[in-house]
Amino acid sequence: MNLFPPLAGTVARRRLYLLRHGHVTYYDADGKPLNPKLAALTGRGREEAQAAATLLAGVPLDRVLCSGLARTRQTAEPIAERHGLAVEHHPAFLEIRAGRLSGIPKESREAAYVYGFETATEGGLFAGGDGFAAVRDRAVSAIEALVRQPGWTHLALVAHDGVNRMLLAWACGAGLSALSAFEQDYGCINIVDIDVKEGRILRRMIRAVNVTPANPVKIGLHRSSLEEAFGPLLDLD
Repeated sequence: MNLFPPLAGTVARRRLYLLRHGHVTYYDADGKPLNPKLAALTGRGREEAQAAATLLAGVPLDRVLCSGLARTRQTAEPIAERHGLAVEHHPAFLEIRAGRLSGIPKESREAAYVYGFETATEGGLFAGGDGFAAVRDRAVSAIEALVRQPGWTHLALVAHDGVNRMLLAWACGAGLSALSAFEQDYGCINIVDIDVKEGRILRRMIRAVNVTPANPVKIGLHRSSLEEAFGPLLDLD
């Protein structure tokens, strides 16, 4: 038995389907922020998860992973169910966290939260919270460990906006300055092929980025993911 089966027609290639979770709301009815750890899929988010599952139904997935938070698990479950697989939790892919709102002056919030990825540096923090480099390092270490593990050819991973950007930047050999360019809409799918031979990662190829199965031509999707997530914070006291 070949423990490292390659994609058909290749010598040592594997395929990663990297998804962002479906739509959630981070605010209550009064516009106050909710605990993002507890955010669950909305009706729209469940539709996006089902659309992703339908698109991936014909893919011979070997494993389905998520970060472990409810919104990623709920997105991964319909995908896993269609393939008779269990969803594996992998907290190394948890999202980068912003700092407390009270720690950012009101006039600086837009730059820190909404456009924070545009100024990502090795020593920088995302809106006074997690360090960009630290989150990048844990996510990249985890994905490199996964692609070196035997027994799979096609793997789906449901993670988060910031983490996905970091993995796409890794896939194309870019640094943190590339984060702002990799937009990640709710429920999107990215496809990355990775050549692994004798435990060495030889090359990485991006096949698709930010494909939204529920809305392929992105009708009405005009705001960035961070504008949607953090825009309401700008007016809070």
